[in-house]
Amino acid sequence: MATDNALTAEQILSAAEDVLRRFGPAKATVVDIARALGVSHGSVYRHFPSKAALREAVTQRWLDRAHDELAAIAAEPGPAAERLHRWLATLFAAKRQKALEDPEMFATYMTLVGEVSTTVEAHIETLVAQIRAIVEDGVRRGEFRDTPAGPVARSVFLATAHFHDPAHAAEWSRPTAEADFEALWSLLLEGLRGR
Repeated sequence: MATDNALTAEQILSAAEDVLRRFGPAKATVVDIARALGVSHGSVYRHFPSKAALREAVTQRWLDRAHDELAAIAAEPGPAAERLHRWLATLFAAKRQKALEDPEMFATYMTLVGEVSTTVEAHIETLVAQIRAIVEDGVRRGEFRDTPAGPVARSVFLATAHFHDPAHAAEWSRPTAEADFEALWSLLLEGLRGR
């Protein structure tokens, strides 16, 4: 248990995740989170001015943690096609792992994501920017045909939505999921190369 003076935002976010897992987003309260930490609810509000701000921070933390590996892949040296494939496969694997290994928490986060659309929109823009950086590098290297990287990056993100948009989570456990992903990747790669 934390004392009011030693309480950190990170402790609050961890406790909020536990409370959300236990009670779900509809029933979890700031009082429940404070109780789990052994502090007053006012202590929680000193770090997060409202329940909405706390829920947004929990969502942001989850999105960042779920995709922290992607930025590193985008920034790596090496062939752009290889990096883009690994980037997309990593995104798919992270989403699938969360959906299949902890479906209750995944459902909770999907509820929260629906509530904080600006956080999600900013996150998507970050992901599209990472794809764009890889595409630009591929064009510079002569791996990809010379096309505007911004629209191409957004198109790649949208074309692969079946493998990262939570609306399709129920389909990620199908036996053909990996083969379907690889078939789509082959098609995208041909388009990027212009062959």
